[in-house]
Amino acid sequence: MTTLRTKSLKTVKPFARYKKVLLVLACSTLGVASLNAQAKENVSVPSTIHWTIPFGVGGGTDVWARFFTTWLSDHIQGNPTIVIDNVPGGGSINGTNLFAMRAAEDGSHWIGTSASTQYPAMFQDRRVRYNYNDWTPILATPTGGVVYAQSSLGDNSEDILRVLTERKVKFAVQSHTGLELPILIALDLLGVDVQAVSGMRGRGEGRLAFERGEADIDFQTTSAYFSSVTPLVESGRAIPLFSLGVLNDSGEIVRDPAFPDLPTFNEIYQRVNGEQPSGPAGEAYRKFFASGFTLQKLILLPKNSPEALIDEYREAARRFVDTEEFKEAAAEHLGPYTPVVGEVVEQHIKEAMTLDDTTRLWLVNWLLERHGARIH
Repeated sequence: MTTLRTKSLKTVKPFARYKKVLLVLACSTLGVASLNAQAKENVSVPSTIHWTIPFGVGGGTDVWARFFTTWLSDHIQGNPTIVIDNVPGGGSINGTNLFAMRAAEDGSHWIGTSASTQYPAMFQDRRVRYNYNDWTPILATPTGGVVYAQSSLGDNSEDILRVLTERKVKFAVQSHTGLELPILIALDLLGVDVQAVSGMRGRGEGRLAFERGEADIDFQTTSAYFSSVTPLVESGRAIPLFSLGVLNDSGEIVRDPAFPDLPTFNEIYQRVNGEQPSGPAGEAYRKFFASGFTLQKLILLPKNSPEALIDEYREAARRFVDTEEFKEAAAEHLGPYTPVVGEVVEQHIKEAMTLDDTTRLWLVNWLLERHGARIH
């Protein structure tokens, strides 16, 4: 009996000690969690945030940034003052280079970039002194776009696409390496012989060239399409051919919510060729579509900024992007697209902005041979 009782006591004592250790650990963990939560609740946010916009006052990116300043300031702890610093020049390269060299890493400096900032980095333009790997995204706002044609070319989109493969087609563009680049690649993949007339000062000038009959096809982003092209479609002067679509969180190109009845370029290509676009041309289209449209405009800050601040800025964005109040206010500026926040943006940047040597070489040769355009 004594032996049995002693054995029982030996069994119980370690278990009691184990319970005591667990209790201490639990209390410690709760204490740390409580401290972490308190620290997160009381993160030290700079009183003033300087937001570099490498474009002039009144441009699309400037208007976009000024729309977001109030929402972000109202939802970030401490309600910091967000100051827009416009630094135009070099198609956004100059101001972005300055940001890369001078931005503080204390969370007080942001930059807003656009497709015309992303594309030169992907091309490895020799003027570029910035690297997206050095930055962390807070938020991205997507956009969409539609390619449309003169109704004189046919009664419907299928007839027009067939006609477009049988003749040279004029398209008024700002530049061959600008926002129109994925459109040029898409049309080439469909077998359309495009004469891209460059030098337009904006997509608005391209639309006017279309309206005057100087261009056979045109392309506009969602907001411009609704405001300026829809009347042309309704009056029978223009016929939409396809949208670019949007990337979902899984990285798949799906129909644009702004144009749910309009097929995407990928759908058109699949219908004509029985498969999805592939090879260097297909890869180039996907990369420049993603970086120019899914990541059309970005808010970034130096990667070495305090993690607590990065988390707070992202959480602030999450606090308002899904509210009905924001969606209603954003409809005019962003269209029916919900901003993408945090880690999903990071993944899109990683996948979209890395060109392998084969794709880059194809692109350089294609631009020169097909359009006489050189990359800086």
